[in-house]
Amino acid sequence: MTKIKLYIVLLFLGIGLPQVYCQNYKFKTSGVSVLEKNEKGKWAKWSDLQLVNVVVSLDTNKNRIVIYSEIIQLFEIISYQPIEENDTDVVYSFTCKDNNGDDCTLSIITRKNQDNRKQLYINYGNRIIVYNIFNL
Repeated sequence: MTKIKLYIVLLFLGIGLPQVYCQNYKFKTSGVSVLEKNEKGKWAKWSDLQLVNVVVSLDTNKNRIVIYSEIIQLFEIISYQPIEENDTDVVYSFTCKDNNGDDCTLSIITRKNQDNRKQLYINYGNRIIVYNIFNL
């Protein structure tokens, strides 16, 4: 009888533990803006904020971030960067490759002084795309 109880406990641990470490986070966007470098290598101004309403999925099980825009943007997470936190922000960053194989860094930033407003930054080095996001 004791062996049966042990097997049942091990079965539940085997089923439950992988779900603890593999999580899927869903966000919704409310706006997007773009910043690009000009011909001289200097940053231009942010574009006007465009209202957008798309879903963003961070799937740590599949190591990917998907933005379900008109053209689906898929980012394969190559590495998880250490969490950075200061008085104003909490930053979760990921080194990624996009659909085209281009390297980029995605960062989910929580603005502490702005009612914990969240933003998703996609940084390609010569251009940055920012989405205002909120949890679903």
